Amino acid sequence: MIAFIKTLQVILALGILILVHEFGHFFFAKLFGIRVDKFFLFFDAGGFKLLSTKTGWFARLFPKATQWETEYGIGWLPLGGYCKIAGMIDESMDTEHLKTEPQPWEFRTKPAWQRLLVMAGGVLFNFIFAVIAYSTILGIWGETYVKNEGNSIYVNELAYEMGFRNGDRILAFDDYIPEDFSMLQADLVRENAHKVTVLRQTDTINIYIDQNMIGEVLQSPGMFSLAHPFIVSSVAENSLNKGAGLLSGDRIIAIDSIPTEFVQDAWKVLGELKGELVQATITRQGDTMTRAMQVDTSGMLGIYLQSPEVQTREYTFLTAIPAGITKTFSTIGGYLKDLKLVVTPSTEAYKSVGSFIAIGQIFPSAWNWHAFLSIIALLSIMLAVMNLLPIPALDGGHIVFTIYEMITGRKPGDRFLMVTQMIGMILILGLMFLAIGNDILRFF
Repeated sequence: MIAFIKTLQVILALGILILVHEFGHFFFAKLFGIRVDKFFLFFDAGGFKLLSTKTGWFARLFPKATQWETEYGIGWLPLGGYCKIAGMIDESMDTEHLKTEPQPWEFRTKPAWQRLLVMAGGVLFNFIFAVIAYSTILGIWGETYVKNEGNSIYVNELAYEMGFRNGDRILAFDDYIPEDFSMLQADLVRENAHKVTVLRQTDTINIYIDQNMIGEVLQSPGMFSLAHPFIVSSVAENSLNKGAGLLSGDRIIAIDSIPTEFVQDAWKVLGELKGELVQATITRQGDTMTRAMQVDTSGMLGIYLQSPEVQTREYTFLTAIPAGITKTFSTIGGYLKDLKLVVTPSTEAYKSVGSFIAIGQIFPSAWNWHAFLSIIALLSIMLAVMNLLPIPALDGGHIVFTIYEMITGRKPGDRFLMVTQMIGMILILGLMFLAIGNDILRFF
């Protein structure tokens, strides 16, 4: 069931993003009077179509649709989509139209600035969609985060090896002061930090980062968990320790004399003491006492813990829009830093590149509109930025050629465009194989 829900979310997300992107091209093409021959969600490789307004069952039910200028449809191969614009060399590599006399309704006959907007339309609409998604999220749910200031980290093996310790408070990455606790690991990498300043108990110390370990950082999620003190909020009604005399605010600092400074420490200890009676050391308003407590068969004490303080920024409908714009630009900046790492071989960040399998893993196992909108907003930005790369066959490649034409007054030849289009497609296929290969390797 979980796999089905994740798959459904991936297909729906990709479908929405593809439609948004291709509609951007479609919108500007129609705006400038350019004929659009086909508008397809997913690829109709081999000519097989799940739906077409020109043929099949849809055409029989709605015969007037066959008279539409544009063929709308759904292909069978969910690797993207396309908007086939008349008079343009695209991924279809259909060059027959180039042998005919140019027509006023073709892409190739339009001024360079109009062709530029047609090419940039997909990227532009992806950015607009991200703004709308983030504005919606902020307007409905606000922005919640755990402040880094005042909170401590609980480290995994890699972070320990790098010099971090449980209970450290991260003050700065070089000169950058982090605000969001959940972004600490990302900030460490994105800021290319060479020195991390931490507060360890009462001492301020510097941890110097070995840049050769950045690749491991990227491959080791969960370096910095929130080190939350083991403080009681309340006791569950059905708890075996209902009569143990625990009060809200009690801090359990040891179990059977084993220190449990943080919740993570307690989990490790209790996991080894399932079903046993233990002696818990408690501090209460400066006093230290001991209480006998029963560990249940699942390794729990049956108590609720005080939650970390969560900050919430609330927005009105009007304030959510500029906040959504700001959020979009900050996300773009973060992703550009991630992309820089990917193209830097020494970081081995290319190993983190994934395909649809990796995308599926970031979606929650249960449907959640907040999470879904947040993910597709991020994916929309990723799609836009990737399409802006100056690679032939991508929008960025077409944009570069068009800008070159606008500056020099010389339009690249059709043969040149065809060759570069083929080279670009080979590069894109190579990236796809890399992504799929990385996903396969993660299973081993």
